[in-house]
Amino acid sequence: MTNATEIVQTGWLDTLTAWVDAASGWVWGLPLIVAIFATGILLSAMLRFKHVLSLGRAFRYMFHFEKGSDAHGEVSHFGALCTALSATIGTGNIVGVATAIGTGGPGALFWMEVAAFFGMATKYAEGLLAVKYREVLPDGRILGGPFYYIERGLGQGWKWLAILFAFFGATAGIMGIGTITQINGITSAVQRFCDPGFNPSDPSTGVCVFGNTYSLAVMVAGGAVTICVGLVVIGGLRRIAKVSMVVVPFMAVTYTLVCLLVMVANFGKIPDAVCLIVKAAFNPAAVTGGAVGTLFIALQKGVARGIFSNEAGLGSEPIAAAAAQTKEPTRQGLVSMTGTFIDTTVICTMTGLTIVLSGAWDPSLKLEGVKITIEAFNRGLAFLPHADMIAPCFLMVALAFFAFTTILGWDYYSERCLEYLVGVKRQWAVKLYRLLYVLVVFVGPYLTVSVVWGVADVFNGLMAFPNLVALVLLSPVVVRTTRDYFTRISPSTPRD
Repeated sequence: MTNATEIVQTGWLDTLTAWVDAASGWVWGLPLIVAIFATGILLSAMLRFKHVLSLGRAFRYMFHFEKGSDAHGEVSHFGALCTALSATIGTGNIVGVATAIGTGGPGALFWMEVAAFFGMATKYAEGLLAVKYREVLPDGRILGGPFYYIERGLGQGWKWLAILFAFFGATAGIMGIGTITQINGITSAVQRFCDPGFNPSDPSTGVCVFGNTYSLAVMVAGGAVTICVGLVVIGGLRRIAKVSMVVVPFMAVTYTLVCLLVMVANFGKIPDAVCLIVKAAFNPAAVTGGAVGTLFIALQKGVARGIFSNEAGLGSEPIAAAAAQTKEPTRQGLVSMTGTFIDTTVICTMTGLTIVLSGAWDPSLKLEGVKITIEAFNRGLAFLPHADMIAPCFLMVALAFFAFTTILGWDYYSERCLEYLVGVKRQWAVKLYRLLYVLVVFVGPYLTVSVVWGVADVFNGLMAFPNLVALVLLSPVVVRTTRDYFTRISPSTPRD
């Protein structure tokens, strides 16, 4: 029999969930979607797509090391990019894509790609402005990001907007995208693989924490990740960058190769899957029979999950970009842009195509979140022996590494936001925040997932508003700086 305490707890949780869902719907409503698209389109047009045409150059710059006393920075272009990718390549690439397609239909993937294409211009502008307006401290540390290009680029009269962004960034890191969603993704994957028979309603199958029963696998995984996070973040940016430069490329390449294996094994289904994605983008009902999504839901979920994954327009990546060792803002802008291409155009596309061509998104299967992705890989790798074990194991490992690096990257982002708010001399506040960040990672597995994703969406969206305002107002600076750079390097040094 349900007692009065359980009824009160359930009612409180339902109310909180309703509030968070309402806030998420408002933040990620039509105004923000239009603002994100409009900003990307505006910047693309003003740049005359010069950034896209320079994609090859951008990949070369990724491994370029600048020399000279005026090339300030804490890490290389590649190190800054890997730090940024460590924060973007996470659960959004696996769980987020599945959630978008499961809710909005296959067409959500199309809108995710469109948002990413124009988001490349947004990321380019963010990286450029981050280096142009950054601050170099006497001890060699670099401070930069939207709060600095808002304050320095727009003037002191706009400092309130910079403070607003920093507050949203610090809060987003510790309450949503940087901690709880990521650790939930890791522990949930571990539980599904290591303890599939776990029953939360049976206390004998697990351990009681905060009045609820959890699998022992969840507790062990959560504790192990917390310890690893603590050991890395204590070392600051350089240690985060060193770990990211190893883990991010390895897991990104491995994940892409496995997805390509699925594509090759199911090559004949790819054309139909692409046609289905495009058709569902504009007429979801014709594909799903009305069972999943509408045109607006497909667009909304595609954009929201795409931005959650690549963070174009949120203003988070420029915090890492500012630390790159370079004297040319345009160089880092180009390198930053490749992050969106790698994250969404490559990795998210691989996940989405695997889900669509396998049919794992079908509403009749009644699957949600990562279960959709697991089913997709089960079907796609069915030609392998023990595929039903290989797919969950691979996704568990991929989720664990992707989410772990996201936790690291967002610790750096949110610490820099806090440092802007309290001042660079109050390092005690940063250290206290770091301890609190690790503590939230520790308790993250025991928080409700539906509320967690809603909170993450809310703060993601709130970060975008002040950043998009700054990007639009500073767009002439982006264009002038870009034109000046390409004028100086062309045609005498076409492969600088």
